[in-house]
Parts: sequence; structure tokens; C-alpha cells
Amino acid sequence: MTTVDGASLVAALGALRAELGAVDLPYEVSGVQADRDLVAAVCRQVDDYLLPRLERLEAPLLVVVGGSTGAGKSTLVNSLLRNQVSRSGVLRPTTRAPVLVHHPSDAHWFADLRVLPGLARVHGPEEDLPADRPITTVRVVADEALQPGLALLDAPDVDSVVDSNRALAAQLLAAADLWLFVTTAARYADAVPWGLLQEAAARAAALAVVLNRVPPAAMTEVRDDLAGMLASNGLGASPMFTVPDSDVDGGLLPRRVVAPLASWLTGLASDEAARGVVIRRTVTGALNTLGERVTRVAAAADEQNAAATELRTLARDRYVSGRERLDTALSDGSVLRGEVLARWQEALGTGELWRGFESRVSRARDRVVGLVRGRRAPVEKLGEALQSSTHALVVSELTAAAGDTAREWRARPAGAALLRERPQLGRPADGTDEAVERLVRDWQAAVIALVSEQGEGKKAQARAVSLGVNGVGFVLMLVVFGHTAGLTGGEFAIAGGTAVVSQRLLEAILGDEAVRSLAARARADLLDRVGALLETERRRWVEAAPVADAGARLRVALEQLEEAR
Repeated sequence: MTTVDGASLVAALGALRAELGAVDLPYEVSGVQADRDLVAAVCRQVDDYLLPRLERLEAPLLVVVGGSTGAGKSTLVNSLLRNQVSRSGVLRPTTRAPVLVHHPSDAHWFADLRVLPGLARVHGPEEDLPADRPITTVRVVADEALQPGLALLDAPDVDSVVDSNRALAAQLLAAADLWLFVTTAARYADAVPWGLLQEAAARAAALAVVLNRVPPAAMTEVRDDLAGMLASNGLGASPMFTVPDSDVDGGLLPRRVVAPLASWLTGLASDEAARGVVIRRTVTGALNTLGERVTRVAAAADEQNAAATELRTLARDRYVSGRERLDTALSDGSVLRGEVLARWQEALGTGELWRGFESRVSRARDRVVGLVRGRRAPVEKLGEALQSSTHALVVSELTAAAGDTAREWRARPAGAALLRERPQLGRPADGTDEAVERLVRDWQAAVIALVSEQGEGKKAQARAVSLGVNGVGFVLMLVVFGHTAGLTGGEFAIAGGTAVVSQRLLEAILGDEAVRSLAARARADLLDRVGALLETERRRWVEAAPVADAGARLRVALEQLEEAR
């Protein structure tokens, strides 16, 4: 039964497990796959061993029998029980689904999913499984030959040719109170099982070793060599049992060769204090290493946050500079090229005005009034040209911002992986064309509203404005776009003339102070609208690279676990 202190430890461990479950390592940074594997391994050990054991300290001792392919694990389990509960054979891998054997009186301990929650319980005869199918079940067998208080779990081969079998074997060994490592005289130095043995040593897990199929003539030599290897790896205190190479009768080894091991296991099962020593040792070792492993997970989460923050910063910087770039483009006369210039010339006759326009401002003003009275088409075409040119400029910047940000992300592994999953990020969002069209139309309407509002307070010019408020609004837009940095040659002359003529015409109608104020307000309004659209586009990138404080939360939960201990 779990004590009050044990309950607080279980609660703290459960809280830590919840934080581990919330850890997401989506960004492809260096070593991330190993970090993901670590998270999965820690979660499995907490689920499979630490929580079930701490919640039920009085539950039977779980002995997991593990080892290399062909080590004779199943034959050894059958021989201990004098009953073939786990099938063995010459085909490899010999063990498919793990087999858990317990005394009938201990059945209630293993009926639910507290122990090995990821494996469904099955009963009855053993079934053949395709070698490439992941194992999702554990076969549970009740046998009176086994003492109450102890259960044996025959695990898959730790060096199985099937990846999922190897992974399950490692998972089951991490869920053991005691690992019974079975090897042979021919294979005791194999690298794969020694990797797991070293891991067991690192977390001070309880371990016993069975040296199986030892030729009698080599018994002393092989036993001493293995004992030396165990000692050099911090496992010298582990009990070791030797089983001489023997004939198998009916699938079972002779009683005498397994008697020492059977006697030792029976003693553990019948001695509650001895079982408690084994359990406390393994639990303590698992909790000790849990802290180090969770700290590594927290560091990995921090690295993920750093990668996400870098990607978000790249997007932010580029889209912030996008507003600045548009500000420059709106100032340098770019919008006045091409169609806009042609429509302006059509409306006013730039060549005639350009010749001594300073002395003809009043005549130009009169022409504007005449045009808006009797010839609406040229003014409307000018507005359409301004709309089209502004639309093209904004869309171009949005496209450039998406492309530039994508190039920066692709230069980083984390960003490149995200873009492979979301290639649409590298271009403006669907519907951008329509959004920009609405933006420009709304801005033009707002400019015309500004002109109308300004004209209401100027009785002397009211007639002109009332007759041609749209035209005056379009001329104000020319002033907004009229600075000439970046233009050359004839374009400079024409665009510059356009801006100056436009401004002088507006000053004649509205007054110079009003023109400066209206132009500044119109310009700021356009930049604000474009800035909002840039921000909307930037958020797509931000949403693709979320950040979390998983590392900080893990450290807090780990600290609380240590306090509970």
C-alpha cells in the first residue's frame, strides 16, 4: 500500500509525467531524433514501471528475463516452471509476444493496465505473429509452480532482427524490478546486450546473470571472464548463475542444472524484506537517473524554443522591413511610371503644361474643372491606373517578403523542414490579390473622403471640388506618390513634373497648408493599411513556428519531485 509520503511522491511524479507528455520537439535541430527517443523512453519508464510500482509497492516482484537471440530464455523459463508456458524453437526471433507468468493468487495484480499499460492482455495458447508486425499484447499465464509474490516476464530478444522487437525488449527491461540477463558461453561478450547492461548499471537496477549452455570443460574460464567484465562495468555484485550445456528433454532442461536459480527466485518470492530491498534499489536508481534524463529533455526543449525564436525573428524582421521598403517605393515615384503617367498626360496634356507651367497654374486648374465636368473618362482612367499600380507595388512587396523569408528559413534545418511540410508559406496567402484590391479601393475612397471634407470648409473652391472631388482626390494621390528618388532621365522629368503640377493644382484649389496635411494623412493611412496586411502575412510564419515553455515547466515539475522524494 502506498503511504502518505508515497502518495505525495506519486502525485509529483504524475505531474512530471504530464509535463513530459506535453513536450513537443517538432524542429529539426541537431540531435533531435535522439531527444525524441529519450522523451519516449522516459515516458515509457514512468508509465511502465515507476508509477505502477510506487502506487503498489506491495505488488509482486517483476522479473524480466532478457537476453540475446538464441540464448535459451524461453527454455530456461519453462524449465524453472517445469511447464512449457513460452514456446521456443530454432527459428529466429524465437520469442514474439512477451509472456508474463504469475501465481494464480497474484492474478489481480496483472489484470488491469497499471503494469505495462501499452500492452493489451491476452490469454490462451500462444499464437504465431508475422515477424514484421509490431507487438501490442502480452500473454498472461497463471502457473502454480511459481511462488506467490514474484512474476516472470519472458521478453523478446534484445538483438532481434525486428526493430519493434528490440524496442519492446528494451522497454520491458526498463519496467523490471529485476532483470534476469541470460547469455551463453558463445555470446556473453556481444555488444548489444552490454549496452543495455551498462544502462542498467547507470541506474543501479537490480540484476542477476545466467550464463547458459556452458561446456563443462570451459566452465571456470568462461565464468571468470564474464565475472571480470561485469566487475569492470560496475556490475560485480550481481548474482551469477551458470547452467552447463545439457540435453533438453521435452523442451525442459534437467532440474539439477536450474535448481540454484530456482531456489534463489523462490527465496526472493517468499521473503518480503528481500523483495523490498530489490524494489527499493531499482526504484531509487530509476528516480535518480530520471532527474538527469528530464534535465536533458528540458535542454532539448530549450533548444527547440531557440530554433523557433530564430525563425520567428527572421520573419518579423523581414516583414517589418517590408513596410519600410514600401514607404520608400511610395516615395520614389515608382507608382507614377507607365500607365499612371499615360493617364495623367491624357487627362491634362503634360507636354503643354510642362512648357512654362508656373505661369499657367490657373489655366491648368481651369482645365481640371473642365475635364471633370465634361470628360469623366480620363479622370476615371487615372484612378484605375493609380489603383492598378498601387496594387502591383503592394503585391510585389508581399511576394518578395514571402520569398525572402522562405530563403532564410531554408538555410536552417528547422526552417527547411517546416517549409517542406508547408510549401505555401513561401508565397502570399490565398486571396492576397483580392485583399490588396480591397485595400487600395478602400484607401482611394478614404482619400476622396478627405478631399471632400477639406473642400467643405473652403467656399471659394467648393464649386470646383464639388464638381470634381474624385479627380481632385486622384491628383492628391499623385502628390503622395510624387517624390522622384530612383527615377532617371525622361522618367525623372515627367514624374517630377507630374508631382509638382499636381501639387500646384491642389494648392490653387485647396491651399498649400491643406495640401501638405492631406498628403501626409493619405500617405500615413496607406502605410497603416499595408502595415496591417504585412502583419497578417507575418502571423502565418509565426503560427508555423510556435514556441513553448516546456523546458521551464519540466524543471519546476522535477524540482517538485525532488522535494517529494
